[in-house]
Amino acid sequence: MNRSSALLLALALLQGCQALPGARDATTTPAGQQAAAPAATPAAPTVYGSFTQDTLYSLLVAEIAGQRNRFDIALDNYVAQAEKTQDAAISERAFRIAEYLGADQSALDTSLLWAKNDPDNIDAQRAAAIQLARAGRYDDSMSYMEKVLQGQGDTHFDFLALSAAETDQDTRDGLQKSFDRLLQKYPDNSQLVFGKALLLQQDGKSEESLALLEAQPPKNDSEIAPILLRARLLQSLDRGSEALPLLRKSIERNPDDKRLRLTYARMLVEQDRIDDAKVEFASLLQQYPDDDELRYSLALVSLEAKAYDEAAGYLQDLIDRDSHVDAAHLNLGRIREERNDPEGALTEYAQVGPGNDYLAAQLRQADILIANGRTDEALRRLDQARDSQPDYAIQLYLIEAETLGNNKKDDQALRVLENAIKQYPDDLNLLYTRAMLAEKRDDLPQMEKDLRSIIAREPENAMALNALGYTLADRTTRYAEAKQLIEKAHLLTPEDPAVLDSLGWVNYRLGNLDEAERLLRRALERFPDHEVAAHLGEVLWANGKKREARQVWAKAFEAQPDSPILRKTVLRLTGSETL
Repeated sequence: MNRSSALLLALALLQGCQALPGARDATTTPAGQQAAAPAATPAAPTVYGSFTQDTLYSLLVAEIAGQRNRFDIALDNYVAQAEKTQDAAISERAFRIAEYLGADQSALDTSLLWAKNDPDNIDAQRAAAIQLARAGRYDDSMSYMEKVLQGQGDTHFDFLALSAAETDQDTRDGLQKSFDRLLQKYPDNSQLVFGKALLLQQDGKSEESLALLEAQPPKNDSEIAPILLRARLLQSLDRGSEALPLLRKSIERNPDDKRLRLTYARMLVEQDRIDDAKVEFASLLQQYPDDDELRYSLALVSLEAKAYDEAAGYLQDLIDRDSHVDAAHLNLGRIREERNDPEGALTEYAQVGPGNDYLAAQLRQADILIANGRTDEALRRLDQARDSQPDYAIQLYLIEAETLGNNKKDDQALRVLENAIKQYPDDLNLLYTRAMLAEKRDDLPQMEKDLRSIIAREPENAMALNALGYTLADRTTRYAEAKQLIEKAHLLTPEDPAVLDSLGWVNYRLGNLDEAERLLRRALERFPDHEVAAHLGEVLWANGKKREARQVWAKAFEAQPDSPILRKTVLRLTGSETL
């Protein structure tokens, strides 16, 4: 082909710009997701400027390179010509290619060129805003998004807010000020209101976020996202009973909106209305019969409702459809266990392959076999699993030790851990598990040695700090040392209920009853556990609040009637196991 012919071909190619795959559309698609190629719609022909022969030839090479999957060449040529020509259409084409390839810097540069060279194009301004947000340039992004707002286009203020979730507090504070500035200009803009509500939620200001959404509800019934956020906020603030009517009302107005109905069904589960949730999921599956996520959710809800036949049917359907196969076998195994069919359960668990459900299946197999006196078989299976799946070797050693320990075979569990530590001396999980087993065997020197070894390697390991501090407080009189360890863990994880429990317990040991009670109440509120309840009841008893102590213990017994620590605590303090 001579150069003149190439130029003519380039003109034809540029008119359609159809040679490369559909680009990721930053104006409609969240970050990290690839959009489907846009549907063909009638549009005015793209108008290109007058170009030199060199420019046309470069663009021709780019298009041919794209046809041959050399997208790197296509991108380089288009970016170079976008910068050289400052042409809006070429800038857009360069941006689409960069976005499709995930070339972040090129996508940012070309989106800014496109926005600059086509200032009245809302899509161009929106693309620039989103690329700036992805790059962390939130103030610049907001200025472009304001242009979209002025042009009456759909903005992505929600994307800007969501993209700031992983940034530092100063960045989020700056973005919050930008939202406030725009809200002063456009106080009734529901997209701005929603974006600000998202920012408030990210900063833990759930009540402020909810108040904003309630004060300025969307005027258009088709705006679903603010309703979903409002419902989630109500649920998080223990006002779930208000969330369900809100969702039902919105569903009545938008009966075909899958997001609303799915959120409603999940919220029913969160509020323990399992039978109602099962009805909702069944209705959704009937409407969307090819949605295996719904089918799996319905299986789990049916399992929770103890509708085992229905659950098994949905799980088998998933296997037949080659979807969620491992999870289906895992849950079929659980159903077999519920029906006292250990052999059937073993058969199902054995079919779970490597992946998210593999270790859970291995644990259940080992537990069933050891509990039924088939320890040698259990250990043989775990050994075979380590040979066939060496990437899971450490976790399988942990499963073996845990299962042996749970079945009162502590000596064997210790041998397993010591063998594993010889092979993997740097693994802190193995050391921590051996420390916990040593505490169970009253070998406090070994426990302390292992935990201090972990802390020496990871000084901010809150779990090890807390475990050592709690054991020293509970099993020794080294209270000051224990408190120092636990306080360090508390600084690292201030809301961890296990750490709050430990801090409350060491304060009790030191005689600080009011502080102990305060901390243990917080711990029990966050984690209603029988051991925390035993501790709080003991502190209340010592603090002269014996009636309330009995109430705390009684409620804990309802949740876990076979708790040995509750029984021992009540017997030790009251002289009787009954309340």
